[in-house]
Amino acid sequence: MADQDRPANEPDALTIGRRIRHLRTAHGLTLDDLGRRVGVTPSLLSLLENGRREPRLALLRSLAEALDVGVADLLDAEPPSRRAGLEIALDRAQRSAGFERLALPAVRPGKALPLPVLEQLVGLHSELARRDLEAVATPEEARRANTQIRLERQARDSYLPEIETVAQEMVRAAGYTAGALTHRAVSRMAEQLGFVIVHVDDLPSSTRTVTDLAHGRIYLPPASIPGGHGLRSLALQAIAHRVLGHERPTSYEDFLRQRMEITYFASAALMPEKAAVEHLQQAKRDKDLAIEDLRDAFGVTHEAAAQRFTCLATHHLGIPVHFLRIGGDGAIYRAYANDGLPLPTDVTGAIEGQLVCRSWGVRRALTRRDRSSESYQYTDTPAGTFWCSTQTGSGTEGQLAITIGVPFSSASWFRGRDTTVRHTSTCPDEACCRRPRASSTARWQDASWPSARVHQHVFTALPTGAFPGVDAREVYGFLDRHAPADVG
Repeated sequence: MADQDRPANEPDALTIGRRIRHLRTAHGLTLDDLGRRVGVTPSLLSLLENGRREPRLALLRSLAEALDVGVADLLDAEPPSRRAGLEIALDRAQRSAGFERLALPAVRPGKALPLPVLEQLVGLHSELARRDLEAVATPEEARRANTQIRLERQARDSYLPEIETVAQEMVRAAGYTAGALTHRAVSRMAEQLGFVIVHVDDLPSSTRTVTDLAHGRIYLPPASIPGGHGLRSLALQAIAHRVLGHERPTSYEDFLRQRMEITYFASAALMPEKAAVEHLQQAKRDKDLAIEDLRDAFGVTHEAAAQRFTCLATHHLGIPVHFLRIGGDGAIYRAYANDGLPLPTDVTGAIEGQLVCRSWGVRRALTRRDRSSESYQYTDTPAGTFWCSTQTGSGTEGQLAITIGVPFSSASWFRGRDTTVRHTSTCPDEACCRRPRASSTARWQDASWPSARVHQHVFTALPTGAFPGVDAREVYGFLDRHAPADVG
């Protein structure tokens, strides 16, 4: 069993080995002496003591008898002494991938190593490990992790049955029957887990919610904030961490994966699978599928309804689909496709920040004067013809457009399929929409000097820590203010 997979209260080979060494030296025995008593070679004992080999139960019994202790004493998960604990910590640190990358000689944590030196080395390694963890949270790492998670979901048609099942059971237990999930039902879901929802007006600025595990409280923004979907979703995401058994993230990939899972859970609770699928199947039979109807049926945002559709369309309706959310500059904020749409990517396969073709419906919708209703378009691409429905709007960062699209063969199930709007895209060929006309290039290439707008996020490192971006001092101060007085 790998040490990282071992339960916290179960000793690993290194702890067992150090306990054997501690007891051997306490009895004044050499490796040769102990080896003769238990019938094994000194070299094997050395491997055991250094955690390179796990002893079999029969040998453990022999060692316990030779050292005049019980087998349970050898299997104690706690190091036998403070020094032994430091030696184990140094040994583990020098076996880490981060230390191996340094190509430095290892220091043998034996008796000859003075205790202050041992303490200093362990402290330095702990700091190096902390900085390594922070260094992982780079834009490159985030893009790599996001790409991996997106491809995994694509391989599963964006459908996660295990989370669907948990969400369906919880909303049913909270009294849900049909329509929009009520705030009261969300509160009951929290109560199922031993939590109460508390609305406060002084949430730390770096958080969306805060959960007090000690006192069973989930803190949310004020209930008077307009738009019920947002508060329900925030509460459900906080609940999801508990329901899905999340541990504190140990990497940026862990953090992003947890965010994906809690978002999925919240969506599955707000639009429960059985009710949502019945709605969509009826709309398909009527050849009148529309994201706006799904949105209105469950009282959620257009984006939430569009993303939920991607989770259900392929698995339950047999329809491959793509989803895009872009900003006013045409850059991808979020995207998913299992229908063959050629999403623009960088050399690493990441899509975030990539510009979509100017001829795609999601981008052309931003040029429309009338944005009060959805716009529809067919787009001919090198990968085939796609139909899409796009809704535009604005957010905290400016204009945005959200689109759901399908291959031409699946368009017949959707409202808006009769549109006559059709455009052609040859991207990624730069001549499609990125390369200026030759006449314009000849006229302005040497006669212009634009001043570029610098995107500050290019220079900003991603936030670090177990919960990236969270100001721990601010959060703990908040909890101090709001926690009920501990009794006893």
